[in-house]
Amino acid sequence: MAATSSDRMEVDGLEINLRRPEFAALLAWLIPGAGHYYQKRMGKAALYGFSILSLYLIGMFLGSGRVVYWSWGSEDRRWHYFCQLGVGLPALPAAIEGWRASKGNPKPLFGGFMTKPTDMRMLDRWHFTSAHGFELGSLYTMIAGLLNYLVIFDAYSGPLPILVARKETATKDEKP
Repeated sequence: MAATSSDRMEVDGLEINLRRPEFAALLAWLIPGAGHYYQKRMGKAALYGFSILSLYLIGMFLGSGRVVYWSWGSEDRRWHYFCQLGVGLPALPAAIEGWRASKGNPKPLFGGFMTKPTDMRMLDRWHFTSAHGFELGSLYTMIAGLLNYLVIFDAYSGPLPILVARKETATKDEKP
């Protein structure tokens, strides 16, 4: 790997233009794959966008759309959201709803979408009615966010070159 400028790099004989890496990383966070699309790395953009958003949407489906919400109360510390937030824009309504609730605004902005449960009984009902779907949905959305953190890093710093050690083999005529 040889850097040719601050935004260009050479990996395995191919020159890659990272364009403005900070902006690409921001785009990669906002919409999975968008940073790579901006860098004209179309294959990665399609793979990352499809894979991460599919995983996130499957998780939302498994959890009946209730698994992504922000809460940091004494009874419900939703640390999962730090992982889920890696997906970017699809997880932002939960942050907005959580912020509004912390300011004492009881009326949900998005019709109850991505709002925290009103009490622990409601959370218990969510778990009971979805069987294991709530936990699986939480896990899927968390993995999607964590994977996108890796994608953001790739958009910022470029691909990691794989160094393969080459063994030089001696021919029969050569003597060591």
